[in-house]
Amino acid sequence: MTLATSPAPATAEQIGATVSSVLGDRLKSIKIALGEVTVTVGAADYLACAMLLRDSAGCKFEQLVDLCGIDYSEYKDGQYDGLRFCVSSHLLSVSLNQRLRLKVFCADDDFPVVDSVNDIWNAANWFEREAFDLFGIIFEGHNDLRRILTDYGFIGHPFRKDFPTTGNVEMRYDPEQKRVIYQPVTIEMREITPRVIREENYGGLK
Repeated sequence: MTLATSPAPATAEQIGATVSSVLGDRLKSIKIALGEVTVTVGAADYLACAMLLRDSAGCKFEQLVDLCGIDYSEYKDGQYDGLRFCVSSHLLSVSLNQRLRLKVFCADDDFPVVDSVNDIWNAANWFEREAFDLFGIIFEGHNDLRRILTDYGFIGHPFRKDFPTTGNVEMRYDPEQKRVIYQPVTIEMREITPRVIREENYGGLK
């Protein structure tokens, strides 16, 4: 009796060469660092590239492990001048024992939109909802794109770099109306210095 064994994983350089051949002109950039391969494609080619990465013989990335949004607006301390919003996905090929990071930038900073890959990898469903909720990225073609972590009445997208740390609204129970209501934030921003720092003799320390 012979036990089945997983194939030896391809090197990052081999994966990069295969992916470059499969995606061809659709590939905007490819980077290999720390043994990981990251490919970037354009928003117009995102869906087609995702299907190629899933179905092509040398790729077979049949599983989406993770998908998240990224806000590059404060990247490199404001020196970055590229597109602001990015969607980054981590793909896994169980059959070929290899991994890949796929990135796509939204073409419009004011209204970030990319295609949904939920019909390609159904694991994308809640991941895309999370990226929509926290970053405001619209996934075209997603059939249930609604908030998943914040409340339905929440205003804004809290993982954007320009989102205020106190939020925009707060909610409380109103005993007169006998329901939860939303109102503008009443928290005043102030800097707090820990007591142990501002008092030399705190706790008997000298």
